[in-house]
Amino acid sequence: MKKIMLSALSLLAAISCFAQIDSAALNNVFGKKGTVTGDVYKISYPRSDLKVTVDEFPVAPGLALGSWIGIIQMHGQAMMMGDLVLLDSEVPKVITKLMEENLEVTAIHNHLINETPAVKYIHYHGEGNAVELAQKIKAVLQVTGTPLTPPTGTLITPKSPDWSKVTAILGNTGKPTGSLLQYTFPRKEKTMESGMEMPPAMGMATAINFQMNGTSVAITGDFVLLADEVTPVVKALTENGIMPTAIHSHMLHDEPRLFMMHFWAVGDPEKLAKGLKEALSKTNAKM
Repeated sequence: MKKIMLSALSLLAAISCFAQIDSAALNNVFGKKGTVTGDVYKISYPRSDLKVTVDEFPVAPGLALGSWIGIIQMHGQAMMMGDLVLLDSEVPKVITKLMEENLEVTAIHNHLINETPAVKYIHYHGEGNAVELAQKIKAVLQVTGTPLTPPTGTLITPKSPDWSKVTAILGNTGKPTGSLLQYTFPRKEKTMESGMEMPPAMGMATAINFQMNGTSVAITGDFVLLADEVTPVVKALTENGIMPTAIHSHMLHDEPRLFMMHFWAVGDPEKLAKGLKEALSKTNAKM
């Protein structure tokens, strides 16, 4: 009987560790619907209010201007991580508000270069009750110009370009949306942050985005790398005409230690896809 009781308690503990996150309550806080992937709730706030160009190429919000929030429910509490896209003038008040809300700032840096206006990215971290964490980061968003509600009226979605040359190289797992094609390539090994296993949806996957603008195609995103992968990926990218634009960390207590490498190029989509595939081959990513 004692063994049965212990087994039942172990089962209950396991269930509580991976309890389904209350997405309805989080949607209520954020005022719109997020997505749930496994144990991860994720919601995005594109900076559609900004008109950013890189060397005269107009950057779509979905290409490189998407603030996002990820919340994972484990071990009886939640962890929140994400990325805020900000104008330089918004950075000081956001840092102040993050401190007021007892959230950690884990990185402040660029992702792009030569962009107008200048854009910075703040990564953050928090632990506690999921709804309370959502309320805290919502209060942070409110001190920025980030649009907090979906646009009203009928939106005309442009016809998706022909990405067949790209998908022939990188595969059909990419998600086409309007002028964009977006890929994620998870890493094969387990990644941890503050003792919690972090699934790919929490920013642990290499992200690659394509944007078609007329006859030009731009690429950007970030590779998630181990230290020994950084130099081989830089070499593969630069040899294929793709410029690394930033190398940095996003977290403070990650295991193994991870580095994020952002990149940019404009050119022929087939050539760019081949360069990205060569760079991916230097990593431990699932392709």
